Amino acid sequence: MRRPRPTHPRPTRTAHLLLTALALVLAWPTVASPPATAETSGTTPRLASQRQVAQATPGDFTGYGFDQCLAPTQSAMDTWWKKSPFSAVGIYISGDSRACRSQPNLSPTWIATQVARGWRLLPIALGPQASCQPRFPRYSDDFKISADTKNGYAKAAAQGAAEADKNAADATAYGIGAGSTIWYDLEGFDLGNTHCRESALVFVSHWVTRIKQHGYVAGFYSSASSGIKMLDDARRLRPGQFALPDRIWIARWDGAANTSTTYIPEDGWRPGGRMKQYLGGHNETWGGVTINIDSNFIDLGAGSVAVPEGRCPGTRLGYWKYPTLSPTAAQATRVKVLQCLLTEQGTYSGPVNGAYDPATIAAARAWQASRKFTPTDTFEKRHWTALLSAGARTTVKRGSVDESVHRLQRALNAAGAGRFRATGVFDAKTEAAVRAYQSRLRIAVSGVATSQTWNKLQRGL
Repeated sequence: MRRPRPTHPRPTRTAHLLLTALALVLAWPTVASPPATAETSGTTPRLASQRQVAQATPGDFTGYGFDQCLAPTQSAMDTWWKKSPFSAVGIYISGDSRACRSQPNLSPTWIATQVARGWRLLPIALGPQASCQPRFPRYSDDFKISADTKNGYAKAAAQGAAEADKNAADATAYGIGAGSTIWYDLEGFDLGNTHCRESALVFVSHWVTRIKQHGYVAGFYSSASSGIKMLDDARRLRPGQFALPDRIWIARWDGAANTSTTYIPEDGWRPGGRMKQYLGGHNETWGGVTINIDSNFIDLGAGSVAVPEGRCPGTRLGYWKYPTLSPTAAQATRVKVLQCLLTEQGTYSGPVNGAYDPATIAAARAWQASRKFTPTDTFEKRHWTALLSAGARTTVKRGSVDESVHRLQRALNAAGAGRFRATGVFDAKTEAAVRAYQSRLRIAVSGVATSQTWNKLQRGL
């Protein structure tokens, strides 16, 4: 991955990590609800529970993530949540090989706050490295994976188990409990060096076994051409001989935001077991905040799954088009949508029967007036866009699954920015439609439904 790299070295910080909020984390109640998605109010959300943290590390998710040496400040995280396309963040929580062992911002409270905001977390451990990795050890207490061939790489096996114990303890101290994925970072090495490769493979196998005994999901990060290929070769050519991770994180800086690489076939760790770091260290600026990051595309677990909306039972709300309604031309299916939504808005109390009758027209006119439109007997494109988007201006982006995604998708169709099914999952088509809409309105093009984007939609633009 990671920091420091041969071409992008990172200095070690001297600040000490503070764990004073640990008692607070251990006292949080356990609930079954999924991680909350905070709105764009700017207020600090309630802290997440430990179960919510586990569900968000990273849980079922398809979308964008970034990783950075130091955990960013809360202010930076809040700004990037509102403005950037990223919904997941990699954080270095354990391992003596980390350049950023001192994390001045990272704490149990930081962890819980990000999850409550809506972030998915990618906890990373960077400990012993392959024996032939030239950049390690760097510190007096750092050590390489033993390549001693006596007793079948027994030292490497012991190191793997010991490191897993350490990583699990560090994760627990941060409030990252069982059920979370911990990612072990094995930097690139010479795959052709037999003892180096075999000792690394034994190390990883025992790390996987032990970390799972602690109740964690085993994740593994490495370069596509070395560590990832090493594991895939073992999977295909030596099945059952090694314990393999549940999920892989492929480092392949090809600029393609997907989870594929030519170094391994497509059948490995699919479905739901891959993510890819597709772009290495670079600066990105969102909302005026610049962070040096790696970019990742994530497709894990069941992926992003829509949450049942539960609105207007028996009435279909989503369509590719929402034509103008008038007393002389009105599609009954669209009138039912209008009647249902106006009922929610409090201006209509009649039956949802598809008739564009005087009562429906009066309710539509009342709603138009309440939204500062000139009341008219027709219900036009701008009215549809505003009505379909009405509600909380929640920040949603690639991978989001939320009631507001349904609203957003229908409003984008009404606005003419897209022609797609409103699934409730913020997918690639939704992102493209948001970008098209933002470009048309000449606002910041991010593919994120920002407060500004919602404002334009709710004005019927």
